[in-house]
Amino acid sequence: MGNSFQVQDRFADGAQYIGGRLRPGTSGRSHDVVNPATGRSVYTYELAGTADVDAAVAAARAAFPGWSGATPAERSEAMHRFAAVLAEQADDFAYAESLQCGKPVKLSTEFDVPGTVDNTSFFAGAARHLEGSSAAEYDGDHTSYVRREAIGVIGSIAPWNYPLQMAAWKVLPAIAAGNTIVLKPAEITPLTSLMFAQAATEAGIPDGVINIVTGAGKDAGEHLVGHPDVVMTSFTGSTAVGKRVAEIATSTVKRLHLELGGKAPFLVFDDADLEAAVNGAVAGALINTGQDCTAATRAYVQRPLYDAFVQGVAELMETVRLGDPFAPGTDLGPLISHAQRDRVAAFVERARAYATVVTGGEAPGGELADGAYYRPTLVTGAAQDSEIVQSEIFGPVLVVLPFDTDDEGIALANDTPYGLAASAWSRDVYRAGRATREIQAGCVWVNDHIPILSEMPHGGYKASGFGKDMSSYSFEEYTQVKHVMYDNTAVARKDWHRTVFGDR
Repeated sequence: MGNSFQVQDRFADGAQYIGGRLRPGTSGRSHDVVNPATGRSVYTYELAGTADVDAAVAAARAAFPGWSGATPAERSEAMHRFAAVLAEQADDFAYAESLQCGKPVKLSTEFDVPGTVDNTSFFAGAARHLEGSSAAEYDGDHTSYVRREAIGVIGSIAPWNYPLQMAAWKVLPAIAAGNTIVLKPAEITPLTSLMFAQAATEAGIPDGVINIVTGAGKDAGEHLVGHPDVVMTSFTGSTAVGKRVAEIATSTVKRLHLELGGKAPFLVFDDADLEAAVNGAVAGALINTGQDCTAATRAYVQRPLYDAFVQGVAELMETVRLGDPFAPGTDLGPLISHAQRDRVAAFVERARAYATVVTGGEAPGGELADGAYYRPTLVTGAAQDSEIVQSEIFGPVLVVLPFDTDDEGIALANDTPYGLAASAWSRDVYRAGRATREIQAGCVWVNDHIPILSEMPHGGYKASGFGKDMSSYSFEEYTQVKHVMYDNTAVARKDWHRTVFGDR
């Protein structure tokens, strides 16, 4: 895939998308989007300031009456057109996503972009199915029913690991339910979020329904979360930042949806298909260079399979090809930045004092030296309470530990503050069923790890946050439930009035 457009030209008017058009930021501070595969800047823009956030919220607020007042069919039709525009521009989206993130182009073209198109199509249909309770006369004298209504202007913050998909996860359920939104993408990866909003405008979604402010978290992000005209905040990112978001949001009594960190266990019982488990572990640990909150990071393997599993994973990891993200044969791209690579490397270097690095554990040299690359890394011999087992690394690092009994394996899987995702590997349906019931995670796969579906919810337990992305369950976050009650008696004086009027 070649350079399908020049980024600086494409976004020459700025990296803020407010009221249906690009505009520059007003913070007075510039920022570079850097290609992590080369370390070179591909786009320079001015960051958003608080004035830009105010303008975006005002545009969203102005658009809310018209968009929320549209019929579900009208919103659905606009979103179907939106999906079609995204599909038409798939190559541009894949190029921009790989350029700003360093993703292998096969990941962008086969996962990020088609997943986003499918998600848009799903919510186009779901817009017509905002369900409430059936009407009924619960006390005999009144008819009650439940309405689901849009709540207003949403202020969302998305992370840098899946910029396009996270923009879709934030925007789509919000607008399908009739809300308007201001999205703040990560300032290091704004390109596909801006393109996503432009595609919505091209599809006929009204100006102001989707707005993008690209700024720093301390400025644009905190101002957006605390803005008095923003009624809900949805945040995806680290648990540490999520705590700060929650502090600001709750101080203004906002609705809050948090999708935070993860440390997914990969639980292999002794009757598992070893080849399938080895392949699943390497793919699940290395997808998106391990920068995935559901990535397989802690493999617990029952002792009879432990040695063969470690050997198989090491051998398979050593075949993974690092390289230019735009080369079709590349399996693994760089990490998002040199700072993130150094953070991952520091985890591994500290682990050498108490564990064994079986393979990897270094940055490659040669033609990849300028990029933020790090080799696939397998670690064994770490204690359950060690940093590398308990902390989210967000890189291509898998730690493997043995266990003896099923009780022990499930207990180890749950022994972490996080609870976003997990997998269990077994040929025994009862064994696997127990694991799905007892592992504390928002998603538990059986004999696979990573696949997601537009129709199914995504969200976590414990320190991984609360609320759901994707699926119709996400409407619980973006709608207000209203009880409506009609009197059926046409009687001026009701029986219950005697509690106020006495026996007169």
